Amino acid sequence: MNYLVGEKKGERTVVSLQEVGEGIYDVTVDGVTVRVDAVKSGPMVYSLIEQGRQWEASIDEKGAHGFDVMVRGSLFHLEAEDERSGRLTQSAKAVASGPQVIEAEMPGKVIKVEVAVGDRVGEGQGVVILEAMKMENEIPSPIDGTITAIEVAEGDTVESGAPLFTVEPAAGEAA
Repeated sequence: MNYLVGEKKGERTVVSLQEVGEGIYDVTVDGVTVRVDAVKSGPMVYSLIEQGRQWEASIDEKGAHGFDVMVRGSLFHLEAEDERSGRLTQSAKAVASGPQVIEAEMPGKVIKVEVAVGDRVGEGQGVVILEAMKMENEIPSPIDGTITAIEVAEGDTVESGAPLFTVEPAAGEAA
């Protein structure tokens, strides 16, 4: 079993992974376990299926410092550690701050843009719906903030890595 410490917005989360079959993992996040089917679909991209829902996870290795994982518009920094070390770690720092530029995780077609520039959004609120691999994927805001740019329009075709929108934390808030 792999133990990881994940950080998002300064909050510490313990994640464990256990491979139960080829490409099949039991993923436990803060005591809640789900079974995930994972297939590498690009150099740093994995296609994940959990209970019939599909999404992409982009992974950026950070050498000895762990790796960053972008899932559904949320960025997490993960570091491998054993269970004992995890209990001894007392603090975590935020992964990102300032404006967040959200990019397409895979090529697709923009089905809907759900907000406008200047709209206030909450963390996890849908901003763009992207059709990819015959599935509609809602791309949410990773933070509470204000939409400062929308780079796509309904009907646009985008490539992996294309900017979709930018959200900036409200004054006095950190990402």
